Amino acid sequence: MTDAITVRELTKRYGDFAAVDGISFDIPAGRLVAVLGPNGAGKTTTIEILEGFSPPTTGEVRVLGADPLRGGRSSRARVGLVLQSTSLETEPTIAELLSLFGRLYPNPRPVAEVLELIDLADEARARVGTLSGGQQRRVDLGLAIIGNPEVLFLDEPTTGLDPEARRRCWATVQRLNDAGTTVLLTTHYLDEADQLADRVIVLSAGRVVADKTPADLRASGGVSHIRYPLPLGAPLDDLPLRLTNHVDPIDRVLNLRTDQVGPVLADLVAWARHHRLDLAALEVGPPSLEEAYLSLAGLELEHA
Repeated sequence: MTDAITVRELTKRYGDFAAVDGISFDIPAGRLVAVLGPNGAGKTTTIEILEGFSPPTTGEVRVLGADPLRGGRSSRARVGLVLQSTSLETEPTIAELLSLFGRLYPNPRPVAEVLELIDLADEARARVGTLSGGQQRRVDLGLAIIGNPEVLFLDEPTTGLDPEARRRCWATVQRLNDAGTTVLLTTHYLDEADQLADRVIVLSAGRVVADKTPADLRASGGVSHIRYPLPLGAPLDDLPLRLTNHVDPIDRVLNLRTDQVGPVLADLVAWARHHRLDLAALEVGPPSLEEAYLSLAGLELEHA
């Protein structure tokens, strides 16, 4: 499979500060890859270099085989961009704005097709200035795909959107990817990466600290969740020592995270069997993407 995006030993320095510090990765054509990382990790800097807005200090990048900084009009026409924030013209209707942008490309998508993709066909004649924030963000996406791009860069496209608007955006991105568009997405939302991406790249302090599928990233966290509401009257005086400190004395709920699932469950099952307790309410959850990500990014998980 041909690589749509290639990054080799990429660095970007501002004086003595390395915003991007020697990262490398390839993205095959047709894939949807999410880039995660805390503020200052290098996500936006990396995507700006790939979009051709910023030169690298050292290293090499290629998008559809071309240097994005030096690629001509024909190369740029094959790439779509959704930036973190934009300022749209407010007077045109959605259809008029899409039609105007479509004239800039050699092989644009039909306006009607884009309106369907961004789920705004019923609002085609609405002026952009009258739209909600979520609808305007979908217009941003429509402008990015009107040129029928082969690669789509999405830099935190759903930040600030309500849950319904985010899911509408997800559906559009998924449809584009299903049709063959390569998508590189930066996001702070772990559920977004989990929902959309078939691969997750985690950046921390300008370096790649993980490059895995969401499932493999979760597994690398190594911590599973065990929860068991203790039945009324269950004695606690002989509860195994490894469990005792994880029981809420008021709610009487055993709640712990552990990388030793087998031994913990063995102790719990033996104790419950001895007291003839029902284990139907026992819950065992896999390692969460959140915990794996925070661990890799060097951050701490805050529990309510």
